Amino acid sequence: MNLEELRNQYHFNSRVIVVTGGAGVLCRPMAAALAGCHANVAIVDLQPGEVERWSGGDFPPERIMILEGDVLRKESMERAAQKILQAWGRIDGLINGAGGNRRDAATGDAGTFFDLPEEALRFVSDLNLLGTVIPCQVFGKRMAWQNEGVILNVSSMNAFRPLTRIPAYSAAKAAVSNFTQWLAVHMAQEYSPNIRVNAVAPGFFLTEQNRFLLADGETGEWTERGRRILDHTPMGRFGTAEDLLGAVLWLLSPMSRFVTGIVLPVDGGFSAYSGV
Repeated sequence: MNLEELRNQYHFNSRVIVVTGGAGVLCRPMAAALAGCHANVAIVDLQPGEVERWSGGDFPPERIMILEGDVLRKESMERAAQKILQAWGRIDGLINGAGGNRRDAATGDAGTFFDLPEEALRFVSDLNLLGTVIPCQVFGKRMAWQNEGVILNVSSMNAFRPLTRIPAYSAAKAAVSNFTQWLAVHMAQEYSPNIRVNAVAPGFFLTEQNRFLLADGETGEWTERGRRILDHTPMGRFGTAEDLLGAVLWLLSPMSRFVTGIVLPVDGGFSAYSGV
């Protein structure tokens, strides 16, 4: 492979990539990077107005479609898929970025583990696991028809070693990792070896969903939990959304064409450090 061919591996040449949860802080730069690499990007989010509010000049408008969609409702994903197919004719990739946690599903402020509300636990579990499975069913079916495509799920370092206080989120992300491996085998064996399924596992990224655990709401100082995480991260900082882009672009590109069924940590060395 010569240098020009190598450069072209990251030119997405009008490939159609769907990003669920595209209004989220981690997925916004993914969508922007893909559009900048000449992909057509369909952002599917429960709050599409949020995308329009911050997108500004970040995206080539002809390469972006913004759709309302609920990842927990299959009919909602089907409507989004039909609109994407009508506009661009195919679906080449899917990033399952919808997910998150809830404060009342964490021990501590909400009480003990024994007191956590069933509704909160069910919401976090469904959002992260079913919110990944259902889009894979809908958009993955189109990839099966085409005999090619790439699915990229978003797991978490909690899937490798669960953190304290967040039982539902940790368990759900562990399930996402397991499902990623299962679906990779299923799609390759039952439909086409040209359909790949992988996941990225972000380490500790400061977002609105976890800020209450990592920073004091009044002083802005790190909590004890936040300091312990930084002490255990060899790179000494929390991740930024841009830190995920290299892994995301690689796993969606032909450069990873022999890679399927992996869960790739992006964690600043957290998982490599024993603490000693």
